Amino acid sequence: MLLIAAAAVFMSAPGQSFSVAAFVDPMLLELQLDRTNYSVAYMVATLIGGCILPFIGRIVDKLGARIVLPIVALGLGLACCWMFQLTGIVSLYVGFTMIRCLGQGSLTLIGNWIVGEWFQEYRGRAAGVCAVGGTLSVLVMPQLNNVLINQYGWRQAWIILGAIVSVTLIVPAIWFLRDRPEALGLLPDGKFPPADDAATTADAETPAAKPNDAAIRIPDDQSFTAKEALKSPTFWKLASVVATVSLVGTGLMFHQVSILAERDVSRSAALASLGVQAGAATVSTLLAGYLIDRMAARFVLATSMLLEIFAILLLLFLPGPKWVFVYSALLGLHGGIIRSAGSIVWVNYFGRKFQGSVQGISMSIMVLAAALGPVPVALSHDYTGNYDAALWAFLLLPTCAGLAVLTAKPPQRPESVSI
Repeated sequence: MLLIAAAAVFMSAPGQSFSVAAFVDPMLLELQLDRTNYSVAYMVATLIGGCILPFIGRIVDKLGARIVLPIVALGLGLACCWMFQLTGIVSLYVGFTMIRCLGQGSLTLIGNWIVGEWFQEYRGRAAGVCAVGGTLSVLVMPQLNNVLINQYGWRQAWIILGAIVSVTLIVPAIWFLRDRPEALGLLPDGKFPPADDAATTADAETPAAKPNDAAIRIPDDQSFTAKEALKSPTFWKLASVVATVSLVGTGLMFHQVSILAERDVSRSAALASLGVQAGAATVSTLLAGYLIDRMAARFVLATSMLLEIFAILLLLFLPGPKWVFVYSALLGLHGGIIRSAGSIVWVNYFGRKFQGSVQGISMSIMVLAAALGPVPVALSHDYTGNYDAALWAFLLLPTCAGLAVLTAKPPQRPESVSI
């Protein structure tokens, strides 16, 4: 189950900004679009896709990942085929909408959902392993895309990506995936029920939420609905972190080649630096997954914001081209924390029963933020001739989010709400 979850996160790549980044320049050239119009298309399509995610979360809660994952994988494969035949701005809007909703949004949500259902005591560590699928995707996919584009052209590259997604996910999901351990007579974390009561469920094993929110776990019978979670200040403090990561990270990644070219970094070095980013992210992903099982989530997430601040400052004052790898390492350390700790805090803080719905809303916020990210960067370039204005603005966001998340405490259920 963990391997399938990691594969789902890995194969979300066609809809992720780090993968699309390799296509930007060749697509701009052939489609004869300027950078701002291209970025606005990406933004609008992402906004549309983000609005759909809460419904995807509800569907996964209702039908389970075993049914939804193959459908989403097939849809993403077909969306890549659509990208192959782009002719102009209208078809670009449609293509971006499909790959962002099905790739970045739905596949990532499904992978996290599987982890939330199958793991409890070791949920953070499992999330870390699952998130390695994302870091490996950052390591492999931009380089693969670059090779495919150089060898076959950007249109054929999209077709190949679609085929890879379909082959990798559809058959394993149908044959091997199961939605919940209880359906197989198991408990989360691969545990067996006590011999004297085989019907014992995870509810009886679930520890109560700890007052200091270290390794907090909400029992199933106390799970927050999406509506209840939205009323909690904790939800919005956590959401400020994932929104910041998404907005700033997407803006930087989407224009990675151009931003670094302004600082005398070659296209090959800019794409190669993603490998350093992925390597650093792998380390921090696993470490954060371990820490989130043992300490307060707010400290782990605040550390991620601090690393992002350092990365942006270094980019603003980059001493030389070789420092791009230090910059990428900082982004990787920062992003790895969010990939594991940031993906699992929702089920930890708000419970397992409605996790798809809650995480669907959080991912919708993340995707909507991602939609905005490339636009200020493009506007900064087109209207000022460089990217500095956008970078200084980006510096404020992790500062505010980091301070906010430090005050995030375990959510309290209103006494008037009955379960």
